[in-house]
Amino acid sequence: MTRSSVAPSPLFLILLAVTVGGGVLSTLDQNVARTAGIVLLVLGGWAVSLCLHEFGHAYLAFRNGDYSVRHKGYLTLDIRRYTDPVLSLLLPLLLLAVGGIPLPGGAVWIDRHALRTRRGESFVSLAGPMANLVIGLLLIATVVLTNPPEGLAAGLSYLAYLQLFTFVLNILPIPGLDGFGVIEPYLSYQAREFGAKARPWAPFVLFALLIGVPLVGQAFSGAVLWIYQSLGGDITELFKGQAGFRFWEGRSPW
Repeated sequence: MTRSSVAPSPLFLILLAVTVGGGVLSTLDQNVARTAGIVLLVLGGWAVSLCLHEFGHAYLAFRNGDYSVRHKGYLTLDIRRYTDPVLSLLLPLLLLAVGGIPLPGGAVWIDRHALRTRRGESFVSLAGPMANLVIGLLLIATVVLTNPPEGLAAGLSYLAYLQLFTFVLNILPIPGLDGFGVIEPYLSYQAREFGAKARPWAPFVLFALLIGVPLVGQAFSGAVLWIYQSLGGDITELFKGQAGFRFWEGRSPW
């Protein structure tokens, strides 16, 4: 692997700068600037985490024998390599903004036949959700250990919750999600064949249930909230961040 293969793209650095800029704005005393900062922090942070999620898949695939990911540009952290402009970027961003549900937004195409072992296949699928889990833990730790200004603490807490939400959602053993990819190499031929047929529509059924059936969405969100609190997350800051991000609902957190 050459050094240039894993060098962050300029676009990734711009997304990172937007996230940091949002964090700085969120520390200001002026409510409009603080709210705008939270929005930029959460949206920018979510886009950065999408890149890291997909990079995790690609990097583990490269390490396990699929060298095509380098030529596809997956190791550059360039969000354009991971997304379709509408289906995997604008739509998830819209649903995140309106419904607060961070749907998986990216995709990398892995040559599974090139991977050397079943264990390697599992690790490739697991790498993406683990990136979200690690990011969520780091964000929680940042809030707990550094005691940042109120707006920044709120934005980081809400972003941490979204990372854990994404982790739990992706790790479900449902065809089309990473959790199924973790166990798929060890399933029978019949089960893998069923998974291949269900892969195009099964995630959409899950998303429809989460968004359209309040009891399902509330139960899932409640489980993620329990995990968030168990890991040390501040629930008060989380709800402040959520209210600041979804400012149009009129629930001022300040």
